[in-house]
Amino acid sequence: MNFAPLPTGAIAELARTRPAQADGALLRSALHARRLLLLKALLVRVQRDREAIDAAVFRRFAQSWHLLERVEGRHPTVVRDVLDYPMTGAWLAATLVEPVGPPLDGHLVRLESLAVTAALRADWPLDLDVEAPGGFLSLPGLGRQAARSGRVRIKAGSRVARIHSEESTATAPTVLLLTDRRTGTLVGRGQDWQGLATLPDSGARLDDVDPYRVPPGGVGVPPRTAAAPGETDPDVWLARWRAGHALLARTDPGRAAEVRRALRAVVPLAPHGHRSLGATLRSAPGAVLTSVPAGAQDMAETLVHELHHSKLATLHELVPLYRQGRAAVHRVGWRPDARPISGVLQGAYAHLALTDLWRRAATAHAVPRPWRSSAGQQFDHIHDQVGEALAILLESDELTSEGREFAQQMRRHHASLGTAPRAAG
Repeated sequence: MNFAPLPTGAIAELARTRPAQADGALLRSALHARRLLLLKALLVRVQRDREAIDAAVFRRFAQSWHLLERVEGRHPTVVRDVLDYPMTGAWLAATLVEPVGPPLDGHLVRLESLAVTAALRADWPLDLDVEAPGGFLSLPGLGRQAARSGRVRIKAGSRVARIHSEESTATAPTVLLLTDRRTGTLVGRGQDWQGLATLPDSGARLDDVDPYRVPPGGVGVPPRTAAAPGETDPDVWLARWRAGHALLARTDPGRAAEVRRALRAVVPLAPHGHRSLGATLRSAPGAVLTSVPAGAQDMAETLVHELHHSKLATLHELVPLYRQGRAAVHRVGWRPDARPISGVLQGAYAHLALTDLWRRAATAHAVPRPWRSSAGQQFDHIHDQVGEALAILLESDELTSEGREFAQQMRRHHASLGTAPRAAG
């Protein structure tokens, strides 16, 4: 895809891993441009394969596209927010590679949920039946409605929407109230409604219901799967978030502000042993996938680590940093398995951000003494491993010219961090 040239110094700034509002705005703009491109690619594909798509599915897709266009004409900010939600990217990625057949038809139904979500958030008048695949209507970034009949009726207007989960409108509906027109904030209540918790001091959601939050086969090696909605205790997650974010704010206020700006969703993963494990999806920047962090330190480190995977994935879409299709693999200190050059770059970048964080934690008087101590130890352990990975990157012929510049700037920041810091106090 063709983007405008990067601003002077953008690669150097991003390579340092330090937060900068201009860099965040650049990545958000790139993310949105890619979403629009992928959405247009989906429309082209649906039109091309029209005869192979179920007629009812095609009709609903066309109606949903029309609704989304009309809402976007009057409320572009709301539509942009819905399109840029992480799981919209995961849906587009899955749909575009799905062969023609019933599974593709199932993916296409999702556009109706996107259009309805945008319309509800924009206070658009609605009176329509909506499909609820698998017995649930998922409204991205808002929650889900149980629908035993496989379909719901939505009537909306004047800041109030009513969703009937049965074909009959005799049962008590779910009520969604638009509490803030500027942000499109909706609050719901009803026995069939499961809304998403909002993380304190943030616009991000604890998303344990979206069907695209984790791929069907899991993520990572070994595969990590999504926690089932009934397995998630929001109170535990919100407590971990508050503690982790507060610790991050005391240690590195700039990073805490970056997390608030860039993070859109935290996706709970099923427990895997005694350690918490984090992950990101390249197709869903802005979402951090993790099992329950052990405490504040674990949460803070997971947020920084995974957020930098998201930043790098978005930057690579904006300007390719490495060439695809190479078979070479390389050993890095933080993993037992050999990694392709993309994995080396991703790991080096995320761990460089952590070494920067650990150096600050080790020398900060405002953080608890145990973290000051462990941060110094972790810095000492990982700093050399990042240096070795940077040497692999700079000796490789798999990086593009922009990728080489990026790695060189990473090395400069790595060198500026120096040797193991002396703990404060």
